[in-house]
Amino acid sequence: MNRTTLSLIAAVTVLAAVTGFASVRSGGEDGTSVKAAAQLPVERSSLLCPQPSQSDLAETAYTSYTPKSAGTEGKGTARLMPAGTSATDSGDDQGKSKKAKAVVTPQEPGKPATGDASGGDAPALVGTADGALAPGWTVQQTTTVDVGTGRGLLGVDCSQPDTDFYFPGASTAKDRSDYIHLTNPDDEPAVVDVQMYGPDGAIKSEVGEGIQIAAHSSVPVLLSTLTDTAYTNLTLHVTARSGRVAAAVSAADAKLGGDWLPASTDPAASLVLPGIPKDATDVRLVAFAPGQDDADLKLQLATSSGKITPAGHDTLHVKSGMTTSVDLKDVTRGDPGSLILTPSGDSVPVVAALRVTRGKGADQETAFIPATADIGSRATVADNRSKGSTLALTAPGATGRVKVTASAGSEGGTPVTKEYTVKGGTTLAVAPPVPSGLKGAYALTVEPVSGGKVYGSRTLEEKQGGVPAFTIQTLPDDRGTVSVPQSDEDLSVLQK
Repeated sequence: MNRTTLSLIAAVTVLAAVTGFASVRSGGEDGTSVKAAAQLPVERSSLLCPQPSQSDLAETAYTSYTPKSAGTEGKGTARLMPAGTSATDSGDDQGKSKKAKAVVTPQEPGKPATGDASGGDAPALVGTADGALAPGWTVQQTTTVDVGTGRGLLGVDCSQPDTDFYFPGASTAKDRSDYIHLTNPDDEPAVVDVQMYGPDGAIKSEVGEGIQIAAHSSVPVLLSTLTDTAYTNLTLHVTARSGRVAAAVSAADAKLGGDWLPASTDPAASLVLPGIPKDATDVRLVAFAPGQDDADLKLQLATSSGKITPAGHDTLHVKSGMTTSVDLKDVTRGDPGSLILTPSGDSVPVVAALRVTRGKGADQETAFIPATADIGSRATVADNRSKGSTLALTAPGATGRVKVTASAGSEGGTPVTKEYTVKGGTTLAVAPPVPSGLKGAYALTVEPVSGGKVYGSRTLEEKQGGVPAFTIQTLPDDRGTVSVPQSDEDLSVLQK
């Protein structure tokens, strides 16, 4: 249970005890029924974008989008500011923070807003949105680097702050330059521990303990400075002792390009990693069991026609506290797929991610697919283009049907909606709908219509000479609503 939940419970308890006015209904001996919690649009959102690149040749595009939500009024406000600065038009006094213009300033729900940055000095961004712009607010950061270590297309969803993250798939191999980016959105400093786990267990590193992140700032930490040993596959566990941060790993390879490695979904006994491209030339699975027990997993690939077992890899044993990897090679073989991990024995929580490679020889490029949650009530991904976007949807259990809405473009266009049926145990990969008269970038919103749970991801690709540059973003619930307990007057609490 996180601090926010504890604070809410404490506030409700104090309110009921002191005023005797509001009480949350609960079931009891008198037969009183429990009132379902209301799902209401969030009133404020925070997003943090890591420093895009250290390359002087980097070109970065930001695309912000908030889907229209029922129950919101007015336009709201939103802005993405360089970390450590305040807005020139805010009038706020933030001590020594520098004044700067917002990189992106969205104006209304349903229409993307864009911004850009160039070079290796582009800073991390701290963003807030309120009112009608808060529910489901999504920002995509997409960077193009043509040459050098980590060249390729690097994409990441700017993320909400939290206190606990797992990153299976990081590395300190000699060809890799991996950084963990830690960004603090709050007015107080944050203190963070970065623990690494290799194939033999925890890696001792005093340097990774007690990392200080000043208020409204971002710190990139080079993983090779935390250990003298080169590890091909690592799992990072990032925890905040105090405060909260956003965290993402920038993974750059001297030969295979690079991309952002987002955090895996929370540890779970069953995991879905959706949207492996049909032309993947190599796929590596990295898994980690954070608890006290070993995990035995069954591996299945949900293809366009059904589930199959990857040749020679029907099961995987993951030792407790140790990072395990397996090379699945060209597992999709011309047919897009999604990897499904389920327990073959006892249910033991794990985290996992895939490193996906496309191309051959000197023209290879990589991206990552972390295990993700299903689309939930609604999922949103920004920065889609007229060409080069692929939407992958998978239903690991029962058949599911979803509605996909292509927003207006950032510079013009009319929204378009289309429904898709995803048969149970399959992966459906499609070119998503495109707004009519599209100008600029647009967003995709995916909502369940009926049936079983659906998981998804979006692949964005572009050619860089002979390099098939690409990046993949998963589609978990965009957290546009929050559960609020129902309450009503109950003066009888004064007599208890």
